[in-house]
Amino acid sequence: MSSRIENRFAQCRAEGRAALVTYVMAGDPDPETSLAVMRALPRAGADIVEFGMPFTDPMADGPAIQASGLRALKAGQDTVKTLDLVRRFREEDAETPVILMGYFNPVEQYGVTRFIDDAKAAGVDGLIIVDLPPEEDGELCIPALEAGLAFIRLATPTTDDKRLPAVLKHTGGFVYYVSITGITGAATPDFDKVSGAVGRIKRHTDLPVVVGFGVKNGDHAESIARGADGVVVGSALIAALKATYDAQGRATAQSIPAVEALVRDLAAGVRRAARQSA
Repeated sequence: MSSRIENRFAQCRAEGRAALVTYVMAGDPDPETSLAVMRALPRAGADIVEFGMPFTDPMADGPAIQASGLRALKAGQDTVKTLDLVRRFREEDAETPVILMGYFNPVEQYGVTRFIDDAKAAGVDGLIIVDLPPEEDGELCIPALEAGLAFIRLATPTTDDKRLPAVLKHTGGFVYYVSITGITGAATPDFDKVSGAVGRIKRHTDLPVVVGFGVKNGDHAESIARGADGVVVGSALIAALKATYDAQGRATAQSIPAVEALVRDLAAGVRRAARQSA
């Protein structure tokens, strides 16, 4: 599986801390800004970057990410351009793992074999395709794994012990635990329950378990990091970026600094958890 993902989690384990995984949307509000944001994330303390592939019907996403995807599509973002942004990111960063996150329809329209080949060539390390259940592994999951791309699966509070083995069977890279029932950014997770849920999943797999949905600041990240191998933040970053746009929806001089400031706060929270557990 992707050596970048494995290496990054090994590095975080050596530092005695969880990984910080950050999500932004490709092409929001324009390709150049989203590339600048993507490059800023590791500089500010992100360990892994999830890059959203915009789609017209993002059923698992809350209002912030839905609006972000629509802005990107309006600006002309598509799969070809998204892979090109990853390729350009790799010209300056050969170490940070990059995960493409989205839905199967754009991949199917692009062509599965072509998509896998082009994603690998661009420097993608893994995929999160939220609307492909284990019963459809032959569509994309298994071909991606055979090509060396991690296929990262989501587990939720309603994924019981009977269902987990099927969810985990072909999962690679890490397991993404959705800490709430519902859409992204909709609520704050119950931090006391998250650690127990992570422990339950880890009884079924040796893969790292990262937790997302509802993490908004460094204090939240610290709470999650005490009981997980990684913390995912997306909607809060999208909202911080959107708050800097001008009246025409364009990025401003404050856009990149706003994202960097939030990522630094999140990274500090993850590291506080490591010090407290040491």
